[in-house]
Amino acid sequence: MKAEAEALDMIGDHFRRARLAAGLTQEQVADLAGISRPRYRDVETGAAAARATTLINIARALGLEMMLVPQAMVPAIQALLSPQGDDDRPAFSPQAEGDDE
Repeated sequence: MKAEAEALDMIGDHFRRARLAAGLTQEQVADLAGISRPRYRDVETGAAAARATTLINIARALGLEMMLVPQAMVPAIQALLSPQGDDDRPAFSPQAEGDDE
């Protein structure tokens, strides 16, 4: 349950920062997303969960895009999003056909 609450808070915080950066009110985002302002407020503050379609609509209203990712891919994506050290190598590099390394 704690992990779910943390995830709701994190999503809401991303939405809040994007809304403020766009100079929008909660009412404006709610209208663009097709939901009520109280419903949007609850999502933004992490007070309530929302359906995936509602989250996607909010994200799009804010000029963001959300993706559903298989759990098995999460560690690889997290590694790409938060590089360690000053490693300046590309995340992906082409390999010649037949190259097993």
